[in-house]
Amino acid sequence: MGSGSWSMDSYARYSHATRGVSLDSTGAMDTSMTNQEMFKARKLDEALNPLNVIRECCDSEEHPNTVPVILGLDVTGSLGEASVEIAKKLNVIMTDLYDKIEDVEFLIMGIGDLSYDDCPIQVSQFESDIRIAEQLDKIYFEFGGGGNYYESYTAAWYFGSRHTKLDCWERGKKGIIITIGDERINPYLPHKALSEVTGDNLQGDIETEELYKEAKEKFDIYHLDVKHGCDWDCENIISSWKNYLDKNHFKTVTMDSISNTITDIIINSVSNSENDSVAVNENNEIVW
Repeated sequence: MGSGSWSMDSYARYSHATRGVSLDSTGAMDTSMTNQEMFKARKLDEALNPLNVIRECCDSEEHPNTVPVILGLDVTGSLGEASVEIAKKLNVIMTDLYDKIEDVEFLIMGIGDLSYDDCPIQVSQFESDIRIAEQLDKIYFEFGGGGNYYESYTAAWYFGSRHTKLDCWERGKKGIIITIGDERINPYLPHKALSEVTGDNLQGDIETEELYKEAKEKFDIYHLDVKHGCDWDCENIISSWKNYLDKNHFKTVTMDSISNTITDIIINSVSNSENDSVAVNENNEIVW
């Protein structure tokens, strides 16, 4: 996995063959598809099943300095439009990245709610070519979630920390995790559901504070809070996330700014040699 490189020509052919759509002048898909038109899966695709899997991002002669990126999409009821925007502009994201970082590889992750959903975690392989688009298209939007004011966003931290093998770690470099959603951060991951989904034998819930300490040793962690015409719970969302991420790692985005923000995060993270922690003051409080 992870061989090959992204090209606009291959993406244009893929979009025409699978969607019947062309690219606009920016390189994005020229379409106004709805979420259900863009993402047609109606169940978990076995290729994205997280049960007993390890996803690898390995250096090679073709890609000697791999940059692993886990992109976690909220696949509950309210975030379909954001994922459509990412799918439409995937070529723009990848083309911009490959102009500056030739060895970036994406793992696409669908995140729901471990307390309510049938398929709360979906994980692709790490890929660097058109297979990114192919696996993004396999994501199943369950449109679930529950009434608990959060989704299982830290499942991306858990999977990255315990279910990936990254050669960059051996080079002293971190991977990148970017989650995208519109809810508060979850305070824990329920161990019974997480064990069932991943195959791990967990004896207790995974508390977010402890998981963050674990995951940040291997990943530069970001969250994009999507504003899409509804500002409900805004203060509580920000308050919950700022316990872990500073303003450089927690970013508020609109539908129009998602793709550019993803690109900027990855480029800046790779170029920043001090990407190992959030900023704190003399009282060990996160700076905002």
